[in-house]
Amino acid sequence: MLHILYIIAITAEAMTAALSAGRRNMDWIGVCIIAWVTALGGGTIRNILLDHYPMTWVEHPEYLLITAGGALFAALIASVMKRLRTLFLYLDALGLVVFTIIGCQIAEQMQLSIVIVLLSGMITGCAGGVLRDVLCNDVPLLFRKEVYASVSIITGAVYAGVGYLGYSIHLATIIAAVAGLVLRLLAIRYEWQMPKFVYQDEWE
Repeated sequence: MLHILYIIAITAEAMTAALSAGRRNMDWIGVCIIAWVTALGGGTIRNILLDHYPMTWVEHPEYLLITAGGALFAALIASVMKRLRTLFLYLDALGLVVFTIIGCQIAEQMQLSIVIVLLSGMITGCAGGVLRDVLCNDVPLLFRKEVYASVSIITGAVYAGVGYLGYSIHLATIIAAVAGLVLRLLAIRYEWQMPKFVYQDEWE
């Protein structure tokens, strides 16, 4: 089930990434690159940092085709994508929790500490979007006031906590996914925000 959700998530992330590329007037190669970076970048950075190989997209090159296809399809139907904004917000939330849980699982399999498990989950869930925004010259969503990275951390903590209590990986995955998804959707619905740090230099 997690694998199916992963395919859905990377496809949705690639499609939304295509719109970001379109706003910067990129050609079709640029659209594909932004899609790959967004959908697969978080896992790539995680693997590099944890020295975990092979890369997911190297082991499964079909992911490159799936994400590129999703991005190009989104470019073709860009005029109607605006009407599907709510759907893709939900799919993005799904992607966040799925990527986070996968990142946590990989760190656990490597028998790393709980801190690294949570960090691995957050990197997997959030880093692709950061790379997309940086390449598209936008302020990354992660660094703005939205409740996003915190959802990833909480999802990872729930997953690790349920597992620590002795329950199965499958149950931990389900509980963490539901908890993270509900939290992110509530944050979207009620526009929850993280506290902002505002500083203005008055010495000049």
